[in-house]
Amino acid sequence: MNENVKILFINYLDELFPNAKAELNFSNNFELLIAVVLSAQTTDVSVNKVTPKLFKKYPTPFDLSKADVNEVETIINSIGLYRNKSKNIIELSKILVEKYNGEIPNRREALESLPGVGRKTTNVVLSNAFDVPAFAVDTHVERISKRLGIALENDSVLTVEEKLMALFPRQL
Repeated sequence: MNENVKILFINYLDELFPNAKAELNFSNNFELLIAVVLSAQTTDVSVNKVTPKLFKKYPTPFDLSKADVNEVETIINSIGLYRNKSKNIIELSKILVEKYNGEIPNRREALESLPGVGRKTTNVVLSNAFDVPAFAVDTHVERISKRLGIALENDSVLTVEEKLMALFPRQL
């Protein structure tokens, strides 16, 4: 794909989605991280239903790190995998408090070391919280990339991400 086609494609996407942003509701980087962790294997709509109560009761990593897992489970039990997610968000909050003084790290390695945080979650946080260029490759992005010929059918998610990053550098 030559530079002119890339620019046309990006401009077309900008026209289709002029205010593209995360569908999750959050007001700070901590809420973003927790909401993205909760969104795994469930819809953003479902997450947005539970996070207001969760963030009202536990607005900071300091608060959530001290939470009772049963109370968190009760708040988020309408989303999939809520038991594991409850444990993960409490544990990651403890790590944020102990290692990062309650701040969200802006380094890939640090984020990916947190419980429940994988590459896709890391990419969402890096791009939305820290304006780091990143593609959050989910099954939809992977499928479309392969259909458009950007990636090969047997390419891994990481390979798809790398190809997208190479194809659409930040300057565009």
